[in-house]
Amino acid sequence: MSTPFVDRNADPAIHGFLHQPARANGDAIVLTHGAGANCDSRLLVEMAATFAASGFRVLRFDLPFRTEHPHGPPRPGSAAKDRQGLSRAVVVMKEMMREAIRGRVFLGGHSYGGRQATILASEEPGLFDGLLLLSYPLHPPRKPAELRTSHFPKLATPAFFVHGTRDPFGTIAEMQSALNLIPASHALYEVDGAGHELLSPKIAPELPARVAAEFQLFLN
Repeated sequence: MSTPFVDRNADPAIHGFLHQPARANGDAIVLTHGAGANCDSRLLVEMAATFAASGFRVLRFDLPFRTEHPHGPPRPGSAAKDRQGLSRAVVVMKEMMREAIRGRVFLGGHSYGGRQATILASEEPGLFDGLLLLSYPLHPPRKPAELRTSHFPKLATPAFFVHGTRDPFGTIAEMQSALNLIPASHALYEVDGAGHELLSPKIAPELPARVAAEFQLFLN
């Protein structure tokens, strides 16, 4: 179960939904969406509900570009502000956790949201404890030479990648090669038959639960 969440104490403000676990494990995760979606995407809603059921406090929220424009992709030059939004969301989560025993805070994102999360990790190491990357957009479709990996050698944050075998933004082999650039601990979880959206009628409905379980095994 989730409740609307708004934080207007900073620019950019944070708009999203907070999922409170029935039995908290002390950890938390912030989740955001890709370039063509918002925090109400099926993938984010199901992942948030699954992580909450596993004991995580979860904040799924809209990136600043989406709060400013309800439709369409990010505007040119908006990435820096989107990373400010990611940073603010992590800080908000940490502030909420001060009342309880401080646990770990993780940051996750689908596609564009995940890419900005990795860039933020390279810019602010230590801001959060781990990354969950859903369908990292390694390169534009049909443009394998345009790799989005220049910041990978600076990643000191553990990173768990979830990638479909039919994702046009990068093959499994391309992902495996790219991940060798990351000095921090990392892992790649393959989803057989999945495209960029990961969830589809052909993909088993228990995928979010499998991802949550594998992510926790990776962290521990």
